Amino acid sequence: MTDLIAKSAIDRRIAEIITPVIEDMGFELVRIRLMSGKTSTLQIMAERPEGGIEVDECADISTAVSAVLDVEDPILDAYTLEVSSPGIDRPLTRLKDFDTYEGYEAKIETHEMIDGRKRWRGMLAGVEGGEVLLNIEENGEDQTIGLQFDWLSDAKLVMTDDLVRDMLRARKAQAVDETQFDDIQADDAAAQEE
Repeated sequence: MTDLIAKSAIDRRIAEIITPVIEDMGFELVRIRLMSGKTSTLQIMAERPEGGIEVDECADISTAVSAVLDVEDPILDAYTLEVSSPGIDRPLTRLKDFDTYEGYEAKIETHEMIDGRKRWRGMLAGVEGGEVLLNIEENGEDQTIGLQFDWLSDAKLVMTDDLVRDMLRARKAQAVDETQFDDIQADDAAAQEE
């Protein structure tokens, strides 16, 4: 199966090293890329299984991953470590991502030409078996196509007003968890009695 999380051999090797660390911390690896430049950058995208990640959690992952990478030392040259969230227009790297973001617009690229093209754009329509379903407009008609996950070389959500609105709503809903208010009030009451 194509691995959109880690494409190159060095990315896959680093993923083998850091995935257990990230998972033990309660997160999932979304994508890893070692990008060359004046100084190489190791970019790690991670999130909680239910989605989302905070800045301080990125810092915690960075600290834990740095320690393991210092011991294993898979990267020969100097590099900068960058740990972040996948963002709103996130890469879709796991089969489950195509199901989670059903109904949102995505850009998908395949390794080989399929029906004369490698680039696809449309609304995600979920997953069926090992196929990613995509609603596209072809010759003025709407149709649903299936692309084998193994065929994909790249995929990401398209930044749309609907996507931004829904992600902000979800973020706001996570930030205001009213079930914690009772715990906070009980803690305050206990502190005042002491």
